[in-house]
Amino acid sequence: MWLAFRNGTVYDLRSGVFAVDDPHGGQPWGPERSVRARIVAWLLLDGPPALAGRVSSLKLQGLQITDVLDLAGGTIDPYVELKQCRFEKEVLLPEARFTTVRLVDCSVPRLEGARVHTEGDLHLPRCRFHHGIRLTDAHIGTDLLLNQAVVFRDRRGKSLTADGLTVGQDLQAELVETHGEISLRGATIGVSLSLRGSRLSNTQGRHALNAPQMSVERTMYMTPAGLGNPWQFSGSTPARGTRVQRFQCVGGIRLDDGRFGDAVDLDSAHFVLANDQEISLRRIQTPELRFLGERPRRGRVVLSGAKIVNLVDKAAGWPGPGQLRMGGFAYENLIPLGPFPLTQRLEWLAAATPEYNPEPYERLAAVLRNSGEDADAREVLLSKQRRRRETLPPAAKVWGYLQDWTVAYGYRPGRAAVWMAVLWAVGAFAFHHAPHPPMKPGEGPQWDSTLFALDLLLPVIDLGQSSSWSLRGGWQWAAAIMVILGWILATTVAAGATRLLRRN
Repeated sequence: MWLAFRNGTVYDLRSGVFAVDDPHGGQPWGPERSVRARIVAWLLLDGPPALAGRVSSLKLQGLQITDVLDLAGGTIDPYVELKQCRFEKEVLLPEARFTTVRLVDCSVPRLEGARVHTEGDLHLPRCRFHHGIRLTDAHIGTDLLLNQAVVFRDRRGKSLTADGLTVGQDLQAELVETHGEISLRGATIGVSLSLRGSRLSNTQGRHALNAPQMSVERTMYMTPAGLGNPWQFSGSTPARGTRVQRFQCVGGIRLDDGRFGDAVDLDSAHFVLANDQEISLRRIQTPELRFLGERPRRGRVVLSGAKIVNLVDKAAGWPGPGQLRMGGFAYENLIPLGPFPLTQRLEWLAAATPEYNPEPYERLAAVLRNSGEDADAREVLLSKQRRRRETLPPAAKVWGYLQDWTVAYGYRPGRAAVWMAVLWAVGAFAFHHAPHPPMKPGEGPQWDSTLFALDLLLPVIDLGQSSSWSLRGGWQWAAAIMVILGWILATTVAAGATRLLRRN
């Protein structure tokens, strides 16, 4: 091993038999395959110089490292790569500085790496961590790779504790299996965060992924991953026909106050929530939210205060009444995948507002109007008035039903025009039989009940009939009612025409 270190070559003690060499299996490894952690630390911290023309590096394969590997606070210049190794006890890396570290397919009781610093990568693919990983305030110069790792909980119920983590480029955790909370509070990811095909589970806590105030420069993926060759599909969508594994989360997700430069992608994601757990996206900011997962049967989806440009969704992905919160949710464009008729979109709003709240309706109406769907926007505002009506006292509720039945709260101006035509016809017929002495005998136009009724119905416009003829008794009340109804209906028609002209 000493010579391999100076020569930069691999020191390999594998037997060639998979059942024996599997670091996660139950086959014991004897002293002939063991090295003390103290020797490994000595090589890394104060090892011999490289042979002439070579670069010293520690490359071990198939070894068992006994005792605690303690590199806390050290500066390790050699390249480190350990494959299919077993660690008898935990690995301590707090405040250590590395160039690049790769632990591949290793069995590790626990990795303690608070404030560890690497100039290059930290790779931990296919490893098993039996008591969790701690990377609090760690700084990874380029990539953090956890693909296909299996991470069990520590004594505090955390599988990965990485609050304040900084990753220069990608954090890839594809096809990962966790059995405790992943904590990424305030983490900063320089490019993308990929959880493709991962299975997160925390059955003994509130959150499976707890990452408020996280910043991702590009996209966060919680989407399927290809199983045939994970490396081939890492960072990309699996090709058609490839067997895939969906992202699955048993437990809540918290991404509150997160910033995502390109998108948050939940395509085909599957969530298993308890009644008090949430997919919490409060106040996140991202150009695109792809909410395309399966509808959670329990729990809540919370989008309160989120700011999105494009909302890509499907009707079957949203939860039912009482499971959706989106007060203050701002979005500019709706991009449904598959059928999402307005009736279902209104049910989506109703599910988000178990108690009446006008803001979600007004937001949807503005988005539809901006996209040219003016008729749909009026239907949304009409639905808002109908929801509001249910909160009113009885007298106001009766008046609301009357407005809805007659003019649809003014959002169907064509109906108001029809009512005006009906009133005009009824008035013309009724006033034909009314006594009508002239105001000034011998002056004014000739009596015409049709023009008289129209003069009463049309506000502002004076046809000279209503001011020239006098009515008595009940006919005066009929004329007054015609004037009032005319003002109401004409105002409704004018408002509808104004909205149409403004839109055009």
